[in-house]
Amino acid sequence: MSKLKQTALWITLLAFFLKIMGFFRESMIAKEFGASDLTDGFLLSFGFVTLVLAMISNGFNSVFLPHYVKHRQQNLERAERNASGVLNFVIVFFILASAATYFLVPYLVDFIFNPESAVTERVTTEMTQIFFLFMVIIALSGVLESYLQARHSYVPTQISKIMGTIMATLFIVFFADLWGIYSVAYGFLFGTFLGVCIQFFYLYKNGFQWRFEFKLDKEFGKAFLVLLIPALLHSSVGHINLFVDKSFAAGTAGGPVTYLNNASLLMSIPPIIFQTTILAIVFTLLSEHAESKEKFSQTLFTGYQIAIMTLLPIAVGMYIVGEAAISFIYERQEFTPQDTANTVAALKMYIPFILTQGLLVTAVKGMYAKGEAKRIVKISSTTILLNIALNYVLERWLGYPGIALSTSLVNIYYSTIMTLAVYKGLGNGELRRLVSMFGRVILPTIVMAIPLVLLQQFTGVDEMYSLYELLILVPIGIVFYLAGMFVFYREGFNQILRLVRERKNMQS
Repeated sequence: MSKLKQTALWITLLAFFLKIMGFFRESMIAKEFGASDLTDGFLLSFGFVTLVLAMISNGFNSVFLPHYVKHRQQNLERAERNASGVLNFVIVFFILASAATYFLVPYLVDFIFNPESAVTERVTTEMTQIFFLFMVIIALSGVLESYLQARHSYVPTQISKIMGTIMATLFIVFFADLWGIYSVAYGFLFGTFLGVCIQFFYLYKNGFQWRFEFKLDKEFGKAFLVLLIPALLHSSVGHINLFVDKSFAAGTAGGPVTYLNNASLLMSIPPIIFQTTILAIVFTLLSEHAESKEKFSQTLFTGYQIAIMTLLPIAVGMYIVGEAAISFIYERQEFTPQDTANTVAALKMYIPFILTQGLLVTAVKGMYAKGEAKRIVKISSTTILLNIALNYVLERWLGYPGIALSTSLVNIYYSTIMTLAVYKGLGNGELRRLVSMFGRVILPTIVMAIPLVLLQQFTGVDEMYSLYELLILVPIGIVFYLAGMFVFYREGFNQILRLVRERKNMQS
């Protein structure tokens, strides 16, 4: 196995392990603290952390990395000096920003969330101040990713991310009785610090020489800043929408933020797995075929085909077995059966998100391959206003499940508009082909769903322990779906087989 394939395999395994540990951490939080004003406070405060990390990973890094790599190829000495300068500016900026915002946190929390519960407001304020004190460490964990990637060192970043999750989980186990919900924050910060140390170690091991200077080449600095602002704006749109959701949810006491968080975590796993597949197989081909209309159209169709064939049955299956999945992951000790039922109420409203997020990823990758990044920013910005309006109406009508429904409706709008945009210029025939393919996948999905519903209704399988229910229903669903694909959509069935073979070839 080549070194590149070994690295790709390690990254995949570590990313999967990170997701497993994330669920284990959330399961431990549910076990120790249930779904309460305390957990709502933690999740509201952690939103600031995820916003910073998203802006750095998807905004800063997407601009800095290509510039850094380009200048390293042209003049290594100058590129390293610029890299040190950028790193120093980042450190100083976040130190000053942390000091300034620490005292503004009470006002920010009140303005953004205005929690109904006094306990939620207190925990959100205090924990956000803790995170802000160490925001420079959190920021560095994201920034150093680019420095390592430029040297083709990918594994240390994944290990760094895992450290934060593992330590948060361990701190719950050993210090929950002493620090309560704050043990999660302390563990995350300690793990992130260890992760940054690991990243710095491998960075120096790979030849990076840090310098205490703030000088940037005029050309590098100007090009970097011009591209940085729109990149940060685009990367923050999704998290601004999350802040909107949490703001509306915080208006109700009793754990609605936790219910929405737990449900959305489960919903996000299939699209994330699909996104990994798209990046590994389809996106590279889209970029290579951008100049050929025919090849680009076929590759784009393949991306949509894979998305619909994999995510539509998963969405329907999740609607059927979602309660068992939530119960298995979260329901123990402080997280009661009523908490499970409340989480399921949100989960069912999130169901369309599974499919639409996969379609959205495909469309966005296609737009980037066509060089239409500015159009993506324009379209994505409209989702914020739509999300605010839908949250206002649906939360009043349905309560916190209405917030989940708002997210799904916004994603339906976003993925539809982006699909129309990416198919513009490819001809109406290509769009009709896509719609026709979607219709052909519906029938095998129905073939899968009917036996599962009948089993739940007439065998009492839904009264079994949640894990046993999942072990029975999930394999049956897979078999019936593949059989339906073989009978009703043979082309799609063969595409699934080709996809499995390609994944095996990538790992061998």
